[in-house]
Formats: sequence, structure tokens, C-alpha cells
Amino acid sequence: MKIVMPGGTGQVGALLARAFLARGDDVVLVSRGGGGVARTVNWDGRTVGDWAREVDGADAVINLAGRSVNCRYTEENLRQMMDSRVDSTRAVGQAIEQAARPPRVWLQMSTATVYAHRLDAPNDEATGRIGGDEPGVPAYWKRSIDIARAWERTLAEANTPRTRKVALRAAMVMAPDREGIFDVLLGLTRRGLGGTAGSGEQFVSWIHDQDFVRAVQLLLEREDLDGPVNLAAPHPLPHREFMAKLREAANVRVGLPATKWMLEVGAFFMRTDTELLLKSRRVVPGRLLDAGFTFEYPEWGVAARDLVERWRDAASVRS
Repeated sequence: MKIVMPGGTGQVGALLARAFLARGDDVVLVSRGGGGVARTVNWDGRTVGDWAREVDGADAVINLAGRSVNCRYTEENLRQMMDSRVDSTRAVGQAIEQAARPPRVWLQMSTATVYAHRLDAPNDEATGRIGGDEPGVPAYWKRSIDIARAWERTLAEANTPRTRKVALRAAMVMAPDREGIFDVLLGLTRRGLGGTAGSGEQFVSWIHDQDFVRAVQLLLEREDLDGPVNLAAPHPLPHREFMAKLREAANVRVGLPATKWMLEVGAFFMRTDTELLLKSRRVVPGRLLDAGFTFEYPEWGVAARDLVERWRDAASVRS
């Protein structure tokens, strides 16, 4: 297959590109900065340009573009998060619309954050509640929901009748690569800071990197799957248990808990936001399971042990 990946030079893009290259696919990354693991062409992230020639005749497009959410939720950063997602998605849609031979499938990154903050029940694609009006949560959390909904709305509005479209409502992709979310969490854990955040009751949704790649490969191939698909392991768990299993996998006994005000101070100095820790993301992969997908790592404890082992192996190689 020829697979074009706008925004493919980040961690998730590198995971997918390595897997596709290993099976013999032709991978083209579209990036503003270059430096990917495959052939890379330039774009501005907003408009159709020379890069669109790569889309014409490709088998698939996987759009991963968007400003990182790991930042302070200031007005300017929120605007950039919105614009980078909507503008890049619109440009990809225009490139597909103009193609003489459009790709047969467009996988568009979205987010599991689109669902409501809840503890009572999991969110699947059929019965899950879209967030935005939950009582008792900070008002600014709605901004993340607004961004997610605008992202998916731009995908839906794209005039691409010959191309199947899938919105990837992805949970946190756990991989042992440096500077990814798992690397950050393990680093805190190894320093004794991997304890309960806030009440610890909020659910954590996640997906092992190998299951993420396999799920994307399934969605490329299954012509009967379109619309929103949750990419998350089937067993989300409360933050308290999530961190306890990570400490066990890392063989770390102590994990200092952090109250909400402590998290606010820490988030300020780490230039991030507490919403990423305190929102309950209880998401399950209803459509993947219905499609017969089998998770190799459905449980966090087993996944964490594998990720810690691979992280240590990679650290040893770097040393």
C-alpha cells in the first residue's frame, strides 16, 4: 500500500510508519518540520500544496496532525489546538476531493476526550455520552470537547464520496519511546512521584502501542467500518489502580500521592494542564470488539510489565 500520513513525524506517526515500512508499504510523511522515519514532504498544515500530489493515487491517508495537548490550556494554546486540527483536516479533505484517484480510506485522528467525564459507566461508540455539560467539572474542560467535536465535524463535512472515513477516538497510546506519555509516567514513578492524583477515582483509558498499530491496520482493511471508532484497551481502570500496577511493574514501592492543589503547582512548572490527569476517561472499544479484534494487551498490569521491560532495553541501548 501507499500510505500518506500528514503529521506523521510524531511518536504515533513513527510507530505506524515503522510498522508499515516493515511490511513493505510505501510511506510518505507530510510535515512542517521534516525529520521523520520515512520519506517526508513539506506542508504548512493549513492549505493544499504540492504535497497533495502524494494523495492522488495513494491507497490510504492517515491524518495525525494537530498541536500537542500537553501544554498549559491558555487561550492562545487552545486556539492553536483548535486551528491546527480543523485547518489540517480541512486541507486533507480538499486534497482528497481534488484527487483524480482518491484514496479508498481516510483515517483521521480524533480523541477519546470527546466523551463525558464519568465514573458510573464506560463510554462506547453506541451508548457513550459526548461531554460538554457535565455538572461539577471545571468549565474550561468543555474547550477540549469543543475541539474534538470540531475536529470530527470537519472530517464529516469533507466532500470525499469515494473515500471511506474513520475517526480514530484514541486513548493514550502507551509506548516505550522517549518523551512519550509512558516515558513521562514511568519517569515520575521511578522518582517516587507515581502516586494517586486527586481522588484517584477518575478512570484512565489507554492502549498498548502494538495493539494500536494492529487496530489501525484492521481499520485500513475493513471496508465495512467507518465513522467513529474507539482505540482503547477494553479494561480502563481508576487512576489509583493504574499507578499501583505501574509501580509494581517498575518495582517501585513508594508513590507519593498528590492533591489537586499540588497537581496545579506541578502542572504549572511542567507546562501542562491538570485536565489530562483529573478527567475521567472511561472509554471502551465497542466497535473493535464487535469487528472481532483481539487485544494482545487487554489488561494494564501485563501491558505495563511489557512496556517497562522494553523501556529498560531501549535505555540500555542508549547508554
